[in-house]
Amino acid sequence: MLAHYAEDRAAYNGAVVPPLFQNSLFTFESWDAIDEAFSDPSNHCIYTRGNNPTVLLAEAKIAKLAGGDRARLFGSGMAAISASLFHFLKPNDHVIAIKNIYGPTCNFLTYLNEKMNIETTFVLGETVEEFEAAITEKTKVIYLESPSSLLFNLQDIEAITTLAKARGIRTIIDNTCCTPLFQKPLALGVDLEVHSCSKYLGGHSDLVAGVVIGNEKELLEIGKTESLLFGGKMAPFEAWLLVRSLRTLPIRMQKHQESGMKVAHFLNEHPCVRNVWYPGLKDFPQYELGKKQMSGYSGLMSFELATSDLKQIKDFVNHLEIFKIGISWGGHESLVFAPIISTLKELPEEQFEQLGIFPGVIRISVGLEGCDDLIRDLDQALSCIK
Repeated sequence: MLAHYAEDRAAYNGAVVPPLFQNSLFTFESWDAIDEAFSDPSNHCIYTRGNNPTVLLAEAKIAKLAGGDRARLFGSGMAAISASLFHFLKPNDHVIAIKNIYGPTCNFLTYLNEKMNIETTFVLGETVEEFEAAITEKTKVIYLESPSSLLFNLQDIEAITTLAKARGIRTIIDNTCCTPLFQKPLALGVDLEVHSCSKYLGGHSDLVAGVVIGNEKELLEIGKTESLLFGGKMAPFEAWLLVRSLRTLPIRMQKHQESGMKVAHFLNEHPCVRNVWYPGLKDFPQYELGKKQMSGYSGLMSFELATSDLKQIKDFVNHLEIFKIGISWGGHESLVFAPIISTLKELPEEQFEQLGIFPGVIRISVGLEGCDDLIRDLDQALSCIK
């Protein structure tokens, strides 16, 4: 009953929607009352940079959904990711991360190397042996993202966390793509689970937020340091919107999955499409691993057009009518993005394949529109591919 979890109707005068506490500070009736609050700031509301009732409610619901002791909301997904990495790392440490992770996360790991001499080894991550071979005496964190960005590579979460625990290494996973509804990394041994709440958890493209989920000890420490001191707070209004979104998360994800599966099958059989990357397809190389650790699939996928001609690729994207061009995903609207758009700004075309990014690779987020309409839209745009 996530829709009602942690709510107190009596305290809300019977309101079916919890109130928004849009305030910066909280007052106290006595010296002793505020003294008690300062003695246990993690469990009291003193100033909204620390705690706020609306934010606490959203955190409680997300922690319950993910199977964690606590959750901590941040102002963006990157704030949650950077806080998690800072929490476990110090100068001269070493990180193992997978290739094709979220671009800003990769940029942040580069920043850590430049500022704190924290090196990162990137592995494809499809075997445990890759991680084992990359471990050094300085390795403190293994950073996972399963499925990964763009190409949706999976990692065997349970096997990797077993290896990490045996070596005293901490694990973090970006579980944004699956949501805690379709994948439970904490139950598989992960130390910290992070999400961009701007995606499926928010689901309406009207909020930017991030969350870290884990055990009581780690989340209390993150709350006192990487959250409170760095100041990356979650605004009460966004938390209130997030509570709204969580009520419909199971229904939305079921629709994303149903439509996503139909669209993936359509693309997989189309003559103008070379490859489709979607873990729900039975010919996806890691389909069995996905079935083992995922209970469902989202509406996010990538596919490769049967051309490397930039004009045809542009024509395909520009001819889409329902799918709008945008960099994010996970909302109610269907979106399309060609990684070549951003990559051309930084790399020469001949380096695409070294990163596993081919010119004709397209990412789409299948939204909540009628699935038949979405397939017709893709079909008419694919006529641009000769």
